[in-house]
Amino acid sequence: GSGACLGGDNSKLNLAPTSYSKATFASGMDAMTCASGTSPIDKGVAGTGQDLSATAGEIAVIILSDGHELETNGVAGVTALKAQYGDKLCVYPIWVGNEAEKSGQAVLNQLAEIAGCGFTTTADKIASPDGMANFVTQVFFKEGSDCSVLDGDNDGINDCDDKCPTTLPGVKVSHFGCWIVDIKFDNDKAIIKPQYYPNLDNAAKSIRDYPGMSFEVQGHTSKTGSYNHNMDLSERRALAVKNYLIKKSGSANISSRGFGWNQPVDTNATPEGQANNRRVQLEVDGQPQK
Repeated sequence: GSGACLGGDNSKLNLAPTSYSKATFASGMDAMTCASGTSPIDKGVAGTGQDLSATAGEIAVIILSDGHELETNGVAGVTALKAQYGDKLCVYPIWVGNEAEKSGQAVLNQLAEIAGCGFTTTADKIASPDGMANFVTQVFFKEGSDCSVLDGDNDGINDCDDKCPTTLPGVKVSHFGCWIVDIKFDNDKAIIKPQYYPNLDNAAKSIRDYPGMSFEVQGHTSKTGSYNHNMDLSERRALAVKNYLIKKSGSANISSRGFGWNQPVDTNATPEGQANNRRVQLEVDGQPQK
């Protein structure tokens, strides 16, 4: 609105964009000024374009109006806003008029049509709890997918359970979906035994297939012995695997790091769990592999 407190054809930002909370919203409403007078909707929409300039992601613009006797019909403003934000933008006019102002509904419908995304409703339709819940669901929520039947990286582990959702095609993964090099070391040793060369050779081939990617060999241990000893052991084992992969792949984009027992994937209370924790993982381009 405008009116006497703004001195003419104008619009005002009463509350700057901020993260939502009930308290913030309530205090903003309580502090509202200049919410009456004439209705320069194009200037209000133009101001919205400026106010949202630092916003990322999808945008829902909700317009509450009677759509009646507007100084302009808002078409130019919403057209410019759509040009500015494109497919990120949806517009949701809410008609708040009375019987004498029903012509305003056609004006608001036109704004939603220009945006190509959104819809017009009325204050009466969203006044009930169910009506408001339906409105909020349509405006702010997206339909989800059942992650238990999805496998984004095609590694055989569904997306609900996959802790490493971006593993390379064809590599061997653990039951958590992370790229595991199947290799076992003798107790307290970091020497690679010949029986594990084929597994490392397969890993080296995958690395060669993606020369533009970086790889980190990550060594992990079970929680037995001292912390410092296991940290050193995990680093030496990771380094041994790194050196082998560099030799076989020819890649210069391989590093290594030891984690000791800091990132278990299973319990340390059973021999089976300890065996799962004693592992070498490969991280690709800094993507979490834990």
